[in-house]
Amino acid sequence: MAWFRTGSSLAKLAIRRTLSHSLSGSYASRARVLLPSHTTRCFHSTPPNSTPAPVPRPVPLSKLTDSFLDGTSSVYLEELQRAWEADPNSVDESWDNFFRNFVGQAATSPGISGQTIQESMRLLLLVRAYQVNGHMKAKLDPLGLEERDIPEDLTPALYGFTDADLDREFFLGVWRMSGFLSENRPVQTLRAILSRLEQAYCGTIGYEYMHIADRDKCNWLRDKIETPTPRQYNSERRVVIYDRLTWSTQFENFLATKWTTAKRFGLEGAESLIPGMKEMFDRAADLGVENIVIGMPHRGRLNVLGNVVRKPLRQIFSEFSGGTRPVDEVGLYTGTGDVKYHLGTSYDRPTRGGKHLHLSLLANPSHLEAVDPVVMGKTRAKQYYTKDENRTKNMGILIHGDGSFAGQGVVYETLHLSALPNYCTGGTVHIVVNNQVAFTTDPRAGRSSQYCTDVAKALDAPIFHVNADDIEAVVHACELAAEWRQTFHSDVVVDLVCYRRFGHNEIDEPSFTQPKMYKVIRSHPSSLKIYEEKLLESGQVTKEDIDKIQKKVSSILNEEFEGSKEYIPQKRDWLASHWTGFKSPEQISRIRNTGVKPEILKNVGKAISTFPENFKPHRGVKRVYEQRAQMIESGEGIDWGLGEALAFATLVVEGNHVRLSGQDVERGTFSHRHSVLHDQETGEEYCPLDHLTMNQDPEMFTVSNSSLSEFGVLGFELGYSMENPNSLVIWEAQFGDFANGAQVMFDQFISSGESKWLRQTGLVVLLPHGYDGQGPEHSSGRLERFLQMSDDNPFVIPEMDPTLRKQIQECNWQIVNVTTPANYFHVLRRQIHRDFRKPLIVMAPKNLLRHKKCVSNLSEFDDVKGHPGFDKQGTRFKRLIKDQSGHSDLEEGIRRLVLCSGKVYYELDEERQKSGTNDIAICRVEQLCPFPYDLIQRELKRYPNAEIVWCQEEPMNMGGYQYIAPRLCTAMKALNRGSFNDIKYVGRLPSAATATGFYQLHVKEQTDLVHKALQPDPITPILP
Repeated sequence: MAWFRTGSSLAKLAIRRTLSHSLSGSYASRARVLLPSHTTRCFHSTPPNSTPAPVPRPVPLSKLTDSFLDGTSSVYLEELQRAWEADPNSVDESWDNFFRNFVGQAATSPGISGQTIQESMRLLLLVRAYQVNGHMKAKLDPLGLEERDIPEDLTPALYGFTDADLDREFFLGVWRMSGFLSENRPVQTLRAILSRLEQAYCGTIGYEYMHIADRDKCNWLRDKIETPTPRQYNSERRVVIYDRLTWSTQFENFLATKWTTAKRFGLEGAESLIPGMKEMFDRAADLGVENIVIGMPHRGRLNVLGNVVRKPLRQIFSEFSGGTRPVDEVGLYTGTGDVKYHLGTSYDRPTRGGKHLHLSLLANPSHLEAVDPVVMGKTRAKQYYTKDENRTKNMGILIHGDGSFAGQGVVYETLHLSALPNYCTGGTVHIVVNNQVAFTTDPRAGRSSQYCTDVAKALDAPIFHVNADDIEAVVHACELAAEWRQTFHSDVVVDLVCYRRFGHNEIDEPSFTQPKMYKVIRSHPSSLKIYEEKLLESGQVTKEDIDKIQKKVSSILNEEFEGSKEYIPQKRDWLASHWTGFKSPEQISRIRNTGVKPEILKNVGKAISTFPENFKPHRGVKRVYEQRAQMIESGEGIDWGLGEALAFATLVVEGNHVRLSGQDVERGTFSHRHSVLHDQETGEEYCPLDHLTMNQDPEMFTVSNSSLSEFGVLGFELGYSMENPNSLVIWEAQFGDFANGAQVMFDQFISSGESKWLRQTGLVVLLPHGYDGQGPEHSSGRLERFLQMSDDNPFVIPEMDPTLRKQIQECNWQIVNVTTPANYFHVLRRQIHRDFRKPLIVMAPKNLLRHKKCVSNLSEFDDVKGHPGFDKQGTRFKRLIKDQSGHSDLEEGIRRLVLCSGKVYYELDEERQKSGTNDIAICRVEQLCPFPYDLIQRELKRYPNAEIVWCQEEPMNMGGYQYIAPRLCTAMKALNRGSFNDIKYVGRLPSAATATGFYQLHVKEQTDLVHKALQPDPITPILP
């Protein structure tokens, strides 16, 4: 690689200067030579480039290196040769090898006796030019519309070669290189060299790999690409490929015939994707892969579902005909469903090599590429649960569109995770279905780069551009991608250059915007027809063989169509096998206690508050751990950080996997967590939560600082959480305000995934939230947005009897704003200790992390009867915390009931104590969604004469008010306690920004709302 990057351009410039007189040779006269264009962005609309390349200044000899791979000057070469002749040990070893073999070959081969060192260097540069830029000359566009510039450095005349040199033999040996530059075939004619270069790099596959810095990886690819014998398939293999291509093609034709006006986002023009994927899977299975997780957009999805993942064809056809809901059964949950080209499924598929492969195609929304990090997260989770430490048994496959791969930022966020320690999956295979048009947008308007795949070069991923009409080239590229992934455990890209026979969907008219392209497409034969003619011409397959395959496929499609008319799904594809026993939203799940035995709390508390004797942490962190040890010993003053650590530790010792991820989560944005300690002298790391049990799996508890990404990392953790229910997976935003960088994940997956796709997740999202005067971007986790997406009915009180309650199960997620370490401990443990899974959105605190009043006693964490927190139902999460003034069940003298949520409670309570007010009750609504009707009504009954107030820090159009008010009104009406107008609002006025940027104004606003909530006079209603 250093040879090319350091020396290639300078050497070519030297050659231009010394050989300018020879450029009028026969090669120059018969080849259309254009300088490389950096503005070429598509295969069919390239503007000509007439700007000559600039000639930089020559590099002085003192700047050149001694390595053969870095040499750049012919004068320098001659000096090196003279020095070598005088003393071989005076030059670098690589030059010594070069001169020894060069001289040795010259002495024994008359055909190269006239070869000079300069010619050797020029020839090596020519070979390297093909390796670097041969893809620019490859025949990639099946429509033949490409007008790409042929790079100048692919012209032999540039290097001083003429027709007279074609049959001369040249020495090509270079050591520590492979392919053409290997020593096993050192002497070849120029004609043979050029022929093989054209065949290897300028056929129907264009290889990009010379941007990879690792020489071993480049050599591996050269061996695969430059092999002397071209790829060949026997008749049996070709019949298999043809059969698979027939299934792909006839499936689309069948759908088009039966449902002429239906949207199906067919694969016409890219039918070779299906045999390519199947051959890739077969090869991957042969190399040890056992599970494959697939993510893809809507185009071609039905074909992949039917022909690759083997979803029953009659079920697909039934969905086209309108489909039916499953037959009634106990606990049936059907959700809202989704369109057929968004759905996923799984299947155990036998391979051609006799293996079995489990395929999972994830459901996804129309938001292109949003599923990418979800696939990676699920793949990583599979690797953990199958103990796939080498990451060779579980593989992710992502199928992309050309426009979205270049245009969607989450693609780079996902690629960027691929080599991070706690996010890598051993490589993802990316297949780009390159239509050469995105909806109606030409590539020249859709990207600034030459190829849609150029973003992958940032990660040193090899890229194989392949003409989709050459099915055997597609198969070869896909198999090579599988081999790369299993060999180097890193990402690889297959760019399937194809076309879209119809518009964006089948009822769209593409000629409005691409008339030239679609004029060609209308008369262009299908890849099946092209391959059929190739097979017949080869004589390996007869017309009878082809007719037999066609008839078989057509017969099965018709049988499945007839079967679809009577098809009724017996059971929805609910959850994977390791989710067996988990309840659907229509099945009652018993509420469980989440307290832990005191001796366990003491034991794990000691383990998480100590570190090895010879370990030297920062003195500030040491003090934190000493304080935690004292908290455990005394059983008092448990703060937020220790309460969280106790939740993690107790779940781990119970056998549950805990994973916490996000920006700076190891320390915590606010320096409250300190889960990973750093030795101040050696830099060694120590995580106490990794040392709770003997021989603890190092990943049993995982805490990991993530890249600076919200969309990608949250998607990754979502995918991780979907694999196994016995895991607490948490994503923490640095500030809650930043979560909107991942809004697609919240909208399309987390809030609605169970309803659309029947997939549960217990993912926890921590969003630091609270008004501390830090300005508009560091105050709000946008609580209102999550509440607005909640699906509980504000006008109907659900069944609230503890033995019959399904309120949380029937709601799409839970939203809490917790105010005590003990309650935080219990809400985290509640995620695991029940028979269903729901996402949990936590408005996490900031200043409460060290608030002197925001502490809990250890007895609130245990399960001992009579201890604080233990009630008639046991120890568990408190959805509402009643007033802490010791009120009885009936307090007729209380004039005002203030309901609030979050840290504002402590400010209200402090002001109440300061003013000596004793006729106002303050209750904390810890769980906002689903709304705790039963506990709210309990407090309404306790204070029958109280004025009802909702107090919040956020502006009126934000925070909890818009969600709380109608539900609180419903609870009040059921008790005849008034109507909506009887709910008094205390908080900031409506605002476009979440908070003021002026600290003094913040203090005034905060003081005013606290005083107003506790004022002696009745509070004025919002409505007149």
